[in-house]
Amino acid sequence: MAATFANVVLASKAGIVRAAMCGLALIGMALAGFGTAALAESAPARVLSIGGSATEIAYALGAGDRLVARDTTSSYPAAATQLPDVGYMRALSPEGVLSVGPDLIMMEDGAGPPEALDVIEAAGVTLAHIPGGHDAAAVAAKVRAVGHALGVDAQADALAHTLQADITAAREAANADNGPKPKVLFLLSNTGGRLTGGGAGTGAAAMIELAGGQNAIPSVRGYKALSDEAIATAAPDVVLVMDRGDGGVSEGAMTGDGYPDHPALAQTPAGQNGRLVRMGGLYLLGFGPRTPAAIRDLHRALYAGAP
Repeated sequence: MAATFANVVLASKAGIVRAAMCGLALIGMALAGFGTAALAESAPARVLSIGGSATEIAYALGAGDRLVARDTTSSYPAAATQLPDVGYMRALSPEGVLSVGPDLIMMEDGAGPPEALDVIEAAGVTLAHIPGGHDAAAVAAKVRAVGHALGVDAQADALAHTLQADITAAREAANADNGPKPKVLFLLSNTGGRLTGGGAGTGAAAMIELAGGQNAIPSVRGYKALSDEAIATAAPDVVLVMDRGDGGVSEGAMTGDGYPDHPALAQTPAGQNGRLVRMGGLYLLGFGPRTPAAIRDLHRALYAGAP
């Protein structure tokens, strides 16, 4: 009888423990559901994206439907171009930005001017600053910053891991060739015959290196106007310029943009061999979700005419 009573007591205790555990599990599920609902309610619904790569990342994370406006540099994907345009990211107007009624503004490094940002911030709109950078780690950090601002951290972390691995692999493949690396001169603009090139520390220089080339003007820092003598000394094998398209790469003779008639370029190996590569600006310099593909495309174009 004593043994039977003890068994009954133990069974009762076990039942109480199981009931308590079930109760805690139900409470946990309820709290998890509450947390998800709270996140959905608190996530910004009206987002203005300033910066082409931030916009592209938002769409890649499945949050493009929350964007209510974009800046001029946000030209990809095509759906983004249907949104209201508040102007160029480096010349923003507070009136234009605030007119779309955002409750969150994602803003890439370089947006401005500072006085416009002061007015926007004083209006009480939440600002999420998206970092820049020109390597695999920087792209991953950018993705995570956008994802955090939009409340989709898990999706952003997964995309960041994938992109960082893909960029690293693309760079390693592009730089695996032990042969001579083509010297590449990136030209930002041609203003009345005065060429502006991309030197050290620029996104253009970083992309050239990622794609297995070497920057033809490493002693120049930033984007600077180049003298004819500097271009002749650089002696680029390839000239790289931005196309107005949103993606892809093309190579051909130096036609258009005033390049074929430029006397300094005509004397370089690139000019003599007609080596001009064009890529969409955001595709080439955005450092967003398409960066691995851009590296591979640029590498193929740079080495297309190699011996």
